[in-house]
Amino acid sequence: MDPINTAEGMEGEDRSVVSAAPTQPVIELPKRPYRTRGGVHPPHHKNTAKAASEEMPTPARVVISMQQHIGKPCEPLVKAGDTVTVGQKIADSDTFVCSPIHASVSGKVKRIGSLLLPNGTEVQTVEIEADGLQTVCPEIAPPQVETPEELYLAVRESGLVGLGGAGFPVSVKLNFNSNRHEDMPLRKVDTLVINGAECEPYLTADCREMLESPQDVIEGARFLLRMLRLRRVIIGVEANKPEAIALLRMVISARGLEKRICVLKLRAAYPQGAEKILVKACTDRTVPIGKIPADVGCIVMNVTSVGFLARYLRTGMPLVTKRITVDGTAIAQPKNVIVPIGTSVADAADFCGGFREEPRKIVMGGPMMGTALYTMEYPIIKQNNGLVFMGQAEAAAGQPTDCIRCGRCVAACPMYLTPVNIQHLVEQRDKAGIEEINVKGCMECGCCAYVCPAHRPLVQFMRLAKTL
Repeated sequence: MDPINTAEGMEGEDRSVVSAAPTQPVIELPKRPYRTRGGVHPPHHKNTAKAASEEMPTPARVVISMQQHIGKPCEPLVKAGDTVTVGQKIADSDTFVCSPIHASVSGKVKRIGSLLLPNGTEVQTVEIEADGLQTVCPEIAPPQVETPEELYLAVRESGLVGLGGAGFPVSVKLNFNSNRHEDMPLRKVDTLVINGAECEPYLTADCREMLESPQDVIEGARFLLRMLRLRRVIIGVEANKPEAIALLRMVISARGLEKRICVLKLRAAYPQGAEKILVKACTDRTVPIGKIPADVGCIVMNVTSVGFLARYLRTGMPLVTKRITVDGTAIAQPKNVIVPIGTSVADAADFCGGFREEPRKIVMGGPMMGTALYTMEYPIIKQNNGLVFMGQAEAAAGQPTDCIRCGRCVAACPMYLTPVNIQHLVEQRDKAGIEEINVKGCMECGCCAYVCPAHRPLVQFMRLAKTL
């Protein structure tokens, strides 16, 4: 989409969302971000920020994992030999925290297999041989959504999970004002915070969403504002994305939504996009340890999730593709690529010209919080934002040495923890001490390990502490 022409066709547009919003006084929209603690400044490496998304041809096969969200894995609804179409539901679960899975290609189910996840657990997969026709499921139709209950059902059927990386089912997140489940008490939410920070190095998929589909982002925000009877929407975008900030503000202004929706320019620092940090920066509200943003009146959604929601309400096509950034010193042609979910890492790499050198490490996600992969046959999942193929020099890691008690990890921690002390408590197996130090507040952002001059594996110590 040409950014210059994104405001065309907006004259005389229906602005009923503003009048349909709650009659309570509007909460003031922030003019500047609030101060947050800690964080680091790794090189941005936003090499593909200006690379328009390219749609990858349909691969010969896809392997669709049954674990694509936080919660219990889905169960296959198809069997070997079945013919499937694009958008057809192929897996689901009757558990509350769940999101159904749909076929990303048309073709025949080759088998129900298994996949070893990087964390060591094994899940089922549905392997589909594509016929190349991309026949759309005849049942696909735009949903009718007039109430919050209908919104919950529609979002669940769409298969939408948090596309920023966490993979939490969005239908559950939007269910804050219902008592349909004992785990979701009633909460008074007045603010939607949209995460456009994309603070991880290399990743630019969300940036391209804002540049290529700004109208969808604002349309999705406007719909949620009205449907959930919220009082404001704050879109947080890091300062290193000036074009995206200007474009979103232009669309907001053209639609007359300045009193309800704003774009807040955040300082470019990691982990600015972490949920609790983002809420603090945008609203000055602190989410306590063990609580979620809804407990302080906020819900947080990724900017691509909001854009997808607008497209789903318009077309009825569930989540079957994903935009990912493919980058790193080992890849020949860094790109932003739209791939069918279930596409192998190998196929995505081939589409980007293969390798200029043998990758020493492959990371799914960004280098700070991403997951190292053990095989090129690993499939792309819903919440995957990127693939970073690191060469020998890029992947080199320093050997751990003795802690020098410099305190840099303490200063960098955005959650007010003392990683050096937690490390010693883990080594001593001091469970009582670990409980006192609130290690469960750690979000494993990696800031402590990044600044450690002794190259201590502090994130691993945090994870161990949570298991003791």
